[in-house]
Amino acid sequence: MPRSVNSVAKRARRKKVLKLAKGYFGRRKNVWTVAKNAVEKALVYAYRDRRQKKRNFRALWIQRINAGARLHGMSYSQLIGKLKTNHIGLNRKVLADLAMNEPEAFKTIVEKVK
Repeated sequence: MPRSVNSVAKRARRKKVLKLAKGYFGRRKNVWTVAKNAVEKALVYAYRDRRQKKRNFRALWIQRINAGARLHGMSYSQLIGKLKTNHIGLNRKVLADLAMNEPEAFKTIVEKVK
């Protein structure tokens, strides 16, 4: 009896990967083995960077809060410590937005905790 090969499923698998590789440069977009490796690596990076994005934004917020606090004679750590002791529950995202876009509101917060 001849060997049975499921070419339909095989082609579907390959099409799925090549569709994900659309837009890649050179052979990465149309050669199966190269595209498969490129797509696997891209998916690994995507998974990793979804977590790293959160860390990067927190670091950015901290830098913005620090810059805004130093304009008013305070460091970031002093400001966060005094916010905690005064039970002001603003998170870093909101504080950074205030420091960037609403400097007067940020100034009132800093003056309140001084």
